[in-house]
Amino acid sequence: MSSSRLPAASIDRVAREIFGWETLLPGQREAIEASVAGRDTLVVLATGGGKSAVYQIAGAQRGGVVVVVSPLVALQADQLASIHAAPGAPAAVAINSALGAAAQESAWDRVDEGGPLYVLLAPEQLAKDENVARLAAARVSLLVVDEAHCVSSWGHDFRPDYLRLADVRHELGDPPVLAMTATASGPVREEIVERLGMVDPEVQVHGVDRPEIRLVVHRHESEGDKRAAVVAEARTWTAPGLVYVATRKETELYAAEIAAEGRRVAAYHAGLRAPERRTVQDRWREGQLDVVVATSAFGMGIDRADVRFVLHATTTESLDAYYQEVGRAGRDGEPATGALHYRAEDLGLRRFFAKRSVDKPSLRAIWAAVVAAPGSKMSELAKAVDVPSRTVSRLVNDLVDAGLVDTASGVRATADRRVEAVVRAVKAALASRERVAESRLAMMRAYAETSHCRRRVLLDYFGVEGPQWCGNCDGCERHEARRHEATADAVGAPIAVDEAVEHREWGHGTVMSVEADRATVFFESEGYKVVSYTALDSGVLRHREPASV
Repeated sequence: MSSSRLPAASIDRVAREIFGWETLLPGQREAIEASVAGRDTLVVLATGGGKSAVYQIAGAQRGGVVVVVSPLVALQADQLASIHAAPGAPAAVAINSALGAAAQESAWDRVDEGGPLYVLLAPEQLAKDENVARLAAARVSLLVVDEAHCVSSWGHDFRPDYLRLADVRHELGDPPVLAMTATASGPVREEIVERLGMVDPEVQVHGVDRPEIRLVVHRHESEGDKRAAVVAEARTWTAPGLVYVATRKETELYAAEIAAEGRRVAAYHAGLRAPERRTVQDRWREGQLDVVVATSAFGMGIDRADVRFVLHATTTESLDAYYQEVGRAGRDGEPATGALHYRAEDLGLRRFFAKRSVDKPSLRAIWAAVVAAPGSKMSELAKAVDVPSRTVSRLVNDLVDAGLVDTASGVRATADRRVEAVVRAVKAALASRERVAESRLAMMRAYAETSHCRRRVLLDYFGVEGPQWCGNCDGCERHEARRHEATADAVGAPIAVDEAVEHREWGHGTVMSVEADRATVFFESEGYKVVSYTALDSGVLRHREPASV
């Protein structure tokens, strides 16, 4: 491995002469070297940590066609602009649903010409067999999966279209994979590697700890009190800032109230027309807005380094999502604040969003079509059952998740099942996903309600070393006098972070964090669970012996 890596001077020269970057950040060089050498690579770098630089430099070194899977049009546009702005970068095109037919065909014509070329597209584009065939003919040298946490059902932004990427990779000739994300806990990283079929990957995790961001949580008894507190902070704290809310309606309500004090405020959500969304994005980038009130739709690729605060008017569905959004503050290294305004009742809304029912008639029809014509393409299945292609894609992904079909060479059943058994299996898979979602909410609640250091809760969740007390959160401020006592409690724990354990009912688990009398353990089948140490004494929870070699 080491003998095939590029000399450091070569990487530095490409970074400086082609892209205009004088220095590389921790983790970037190692990931670039591994990718250029053809090794599968997973990079976890904090928001603003330079993930795009990794694939751009590695792609320039490898040559050929570099396929970059990006989930949002705004994110693609931002990355495309950065490539075009580089003094000597290879050409780049984006292919997405926002382009007209002529623009899309022009981009595909450029793909047909071959590399060096970056091709930015959404995973939905790779659900079309003709697109994959066209890319394969162009000879892909590197497959980049941006926002790779989207491939994980344990992650905070699971997208079923990402499930097919391992099969797409094979159809493209098995180019090396470079997976990138800003936030991914240990279990999410493991699933990214598994879902993408990565082999012996280089894994780089850097910049998760953002000590310049002060972390605070405000608890509220009523919705009215919470709204008033959020509005007061957004009106008076040093701008610019972001306010995240749960619903589209709330973006408009909060924006109107915050703007009453003369601040330049805009609402943003996925329901706005595309020109309206672009206007908000452009005004934000150009410094014409003090505050954007948004749903989670705003953020990926919305590049601005001087954000001084990120306020959450509601809990997110996971700590992954929360920390990614908080990480949009303080990217210039200057002090910033991430504040969560918390009511336990808000967790109920997140539970509602996480639930999904099974479309039994469509699922039965899809299964019948798969059994009748093994190896069918997605488009053929959609035509056979007369349902929208997006519905077919979602249902096939559910079948993949339940272990009932394989998509490596068309859609094929992996088991001989009666249709009612198929429905039960898919329902069980969805129920399992709901249990994991519930466990993520439990971790979110633990962060909001902890009496200890909030940053320590976050770092434990992401499997990152750091001090027991950070000194820059409200937990540390309130409990300064108890610092040594809490440290001693953790040291005396009978199990350690990252230790492998076995639960009588829940199976294999990994210890994520420890306290004086309990530990948080991630179980592959159940998600995150808080387990008392008395379970060790009773034999319910056991230390797991390492596998013999």
